Amino acid sequence: MAENEGARGSDESLKLAVAISLLRSKVLKNVKESSALSPSQSDALLRSKRKAKERKQEILRLREDLKDAQDASHCDLFPESAACRCYFFDNFGELNPKHHGTDSDSRFSDVLRRRFLRQVRFKERRRRVGSSSSSSQQRLSLGLIEEDETEQLRASVDFLVELCGSVSPVDDSKFANLAHQAVDFILVTLRNLLSIGTNMELVEGIINSLVARLIRQMCSPLSENGSQHTGTNAQFCIQHLIRKLGSEPYIGQRAILSVCQRILVLAERLLFSDPFDDGFPDMHECMFIMIQLIEFLVADYLLEWSKAEDFDNVLLEDWVTSIIQARKALELLESRNGLYVLYMDRVTGELAKQLGGVSSFLKLKPDVINGLFR
Repeated sequence: MAENEGARGSDESLKLAVAISLLRSKVLKNVKESSALSPSQSDALLRSKRKAKERKQEILRLREDLKDAQDASHCDLFPESAACRCYFFDNFGELNPKHHGTDSDSRFSDVLRRRFLRQVRFKERRRRVGSSSSSSQQRLSLGLIEEDETEQLRASVDFLVELCGSVSPVDDSKFANLAHQAVDFILVTLRNLLSIGTNMELVEGIINSLVARLIRQMCSPLSENGSQHTGTNAQFCIQHLIRKLGSEPYIGQRAILSVCQRILVLAERLLFSDPFDDGFPDMHECMFIMIQLIEFLVADYLLEWSKAEDFDNVLLEDWVTSIIQARKALELLESRNGLYVLYMDRVTGELAKQLGGVSSFLKLKPDVINGLFR
């Protein structure tokens, strides 16, 4: 018995010694082979290891990007948007000639841009459900379709207009956050498109649609079901959004022209309306909001617009002429409400003052200049 145990112990010791000697010989062999490599071979080995590491890191990055794209719906339900800076709604409904609204570019963040685009794309996917094949829907859900900036502009415009139809936007912090991001995104995207100069007819159609829809909402105190919507505060809120968007002359000049045309229509309606009609106070309020918007845009931005290289002098002449026509139309209502004419005279006085510092003012037709100073 003792002899058998001794034999086993010697066998195990022998096996262990053999294993150690084999391991030692293998290590020595690897050391010799590595020392036998030429400098070029060692450099090639290092490069291949470095490339393999870079490929692995790239795969990890792609996996993270794919995960972010798949989490778009989750981000919509639980938005990660940073809190909107309070400066955006500063001077709400107040005249501030020193404000030029040029902070959008410096404060525009790539992080906010990506998060805002996720919000817009998620709304677009929900709108397009059922209008495309399952494969294209899957690509949309993964966010793999590359959108050009024109499509991004159109989608962000639709997003902002739909956002303005929400209930009690002034008191909603989420509205303030998303409205700020939407305005900044629209301005930056539009400037990029204008610098490129392609698809200008499409861009003009998108901006004209944006201006017309926002002005219509600004002048619509009633919701679609006929109940009271958000009241005067919401109308001034939309006015403020148009004012912020108006920092870009491509939008601001078209906004003034559209508002003047709407004043002409509303003045005719007021002329033949019954003052005791239920809708008369709403038309009265709408008139003052539109005249005030013109005053804001002229006082805040006209001098800045005129410094732009692509400033449209033809459009300038169009909306200055429209302001003169609007003032004449309101003179017919002086017997009903003299404040219309007084307020419009203040606007034309501010316009004449601002145009005095615009070099292109002298290029206007003489009858336009005479009508402004009459």
